[in-house]
Amino acid sequence: MSDCHAISASPAKARSSGKTVTIALAGQPNMGKSTLFNLLTGLNQHVGNWPGKTVEKMEGVFRHNDRDYHLIDLPGTYSLTANSPEEVIAREYIIREQPDLVVAVVSAANLERSLYLVSELIALPTRLVLALNMVDVAGREGIEVDARQLQDSLGIPVVPLVATHARGAQELLAVMAAALDETSSLQRNIPEIRTDHSVVQEQLIQLIQDHLPQPYPLGWCALKLLEGDVEMAKLMRGRMPVDAWDQVTRLLRQHDDAFLAIASGRYAWIERIIRAAVRHPRAGQIGITDRIDRYATHPAAGLAILAVVLGLVFWLTFTIGSPIQNWLDSAVITPLAGLVSRWLVAAPFWLRGLVVDGIIGGVGSVLTFLPIIMIFFAAFGLLEDVGYMARAAYVMDNFMHWMGLHGKSFLPLFLGFGCNVPSVLGTRVIESRQARLLTIILAPLVPCTARMAVLAYLTPAFFGSRAVIVSWGLILFSLVLLVLAGVVLNRVIFKGERSAFVMELPLYHIPNWRTAGLMVWHRSLSFVRKAGTTILGISVLVWVLSVLPEGNVETSYLAWLGQALEPIGRWMGLDWRLTVALLTSFMAKENSIATLGVLFGGVSNNGLAQTISSTYSMASGLAFLTVSLLFIPCAATVAVIKQETGSWRWTFLNIGLMLALSVAVASAVYAIVSAFGA
Repeated sequence: MSDCHAISASPAKARSSGKTVTIALAGQPNMGKSTLFNLLTGLNQHVGNWPGKTVEKMEGVFRHNDRDYHLIDLPGTYSLTANSPEEVIAREYIIREQPDLVVAVVSAANLERSLYLVSELIALPTRLVLALNMVDVAGREGIEVDARQLQDSLGIPVVPLVATHARGAQELLAVMAAALDETSSLQRNIPEIRTDHSVVQEQLIQLIQDHLPQPYPLGWCALKLLEGDVEMAKLMRGRMPVDAWDQVTRLLRQHDDAFLAIASGRYAWIERIIRAAVRHPRAGQIGITDRIDRYATHPAAGLAILAVVLGLVFWLTFTIGSPIQNWLDSAVITPLAGLVSRWLVAAPFWLRGLVVDGIIGGVGSVLTFLPIIMIFFAAFGLLEDVGYMARAAYVMDNFMHWMGLHGKSFLPLFLGFGCNVPSVLGTRVIESRQARLLTIILAPLVPCTARMAVLAYLTPAFFGSRAVIVSWGLILFSLVLLVLAGVVLNRVIFKGERSAFVMELPLYHIPNWRTAGLMVWHRSLSFVRKAGTTILGISVLVWVLSVLPEGNVETSYLAWLGQALEPIGRWMGLDWRLTVALLTSFMAKENSIATLGVLFGGVSNNGLAQTISSTYSMASGLAFLTVSLLFIPCAATVAVIKQETGSWRWTFLNIGLMLALSVAVASAVYAIVSAFGA
């Protein structure tokens, strides 16, 4: 397919080969877009946020045939209608930033759904290439796509691709280069709308043409107004005189069914293309996905499989991660602290204390979490990539209905095992505002990686060989509390409202290890950066407060704060040190360990965990672990809750709920365990 060329977006040729060109990857979720992005850019990529948004921005660079490419991975979006921040970002980037080329990534295994976004992209004045991904998955399902016929039907270059194995990557690069350098005789096949609505579109064009900002395409904007696009209406209302905008609104009211005609036209266009280019499996033929889903989506077997999958994830974490964590503590952090202490033996006491106790004792303890975090990220990333997570949501639907939610809420809640921030952001997939608010409130009750890392660090010290069982029990207990809190909140605040559940189950496919590895790498790097910034700052601050004003931790400002709150801490069996450690976890949950590392004079010869276990009773230890799991969310999560709910009321409701639950439950745990003499 390397001889195929794309239609030029303008009469002029693309930029010269010596100049960096910008390529945008567009596609719906689960199309393999991120896999292709990682394949092309490797480690030469950057993760951030779009300006003014919390949506993740991926961009990278690569070089091919003496040309530099700047690659933008647009957020996954089902269309270019302003129904979500992702859709607005994708379309605004394509229209306003005008990348040199857009590569639309679609799935050969689910081409009918994939082409809806293409039906909108093809109408824009931008160079467009279609990456027909997952042809191997389609083949296993008995689906055959004629790429040449698909190209002729669409009027744009089509490149068959298996991004997970880099098959077709060179052909895609060749077609991209050709599309940038040359024009083509291919004639785009653009979806049409009914004649009566096309007349209305022309009338809208006449009304808005003198007020439309550049570089928005005139016909496209009129079409979006007909579709009822909120963002486009807001844009034009702000630029048009009142009387002119009134004419537009009257016209739109007279044709308020236009969006149905437009969507129907696109689906009819898709149907014609599928009929020409796709051969489906014979009637009665059962694909691999259907065979697996007989069990994975079964009401009983599906729950059992989900329990086994989650059990394996946690078993791997404790079996592999904990020994590596202990090795890092004993073989790296402790010797490093001793070595630096000897180097600074002649230095002022404050400098030696700051470096050994504040920095190494705080940040060093947190960095030992890295193996556990990497295992969690890898496990969840692979489960998502293989297509299992959607099945987990499906089988959890009935269970989630107890809380007035549905299976779609399970996905963002499950993300909470990695981090509560994306968990809260992930609630955007939930259409019902009531269900979304309830999911946001409950999300911090899911123990995140940082909380479980604290658990994994301290549980062996208090409970030895029973650490795995105790950890399982605590995590299970927190999830039970989540369900109970959901039931109560749904009945008290949301009056038992329930909503319908509709979601897509993507086809199973072999996970891409390169993509998973890069995801683990970037998220782990983000964790290390946090350890080197936020956690470092908190550790230094805690150390400073622990030595001022007299150089003695027992008479320090930190001790004064802890002792002021100690009466509440005593309900849970916590002394002032544990109380202070709990408070500092508000900035980052890992700070509790960093704070204890500072308060106990850095890393002792026996390790921090052993020092703590010899200082506190089992009852205090279990109470501290309990309150750590349930304590108020970290500052980043609180900020995102405020952002996503748009209300301090819901934010404070979450903080109050978590604070009351954590103190009450930890106090009960301490009282019960103490009663049995532990």
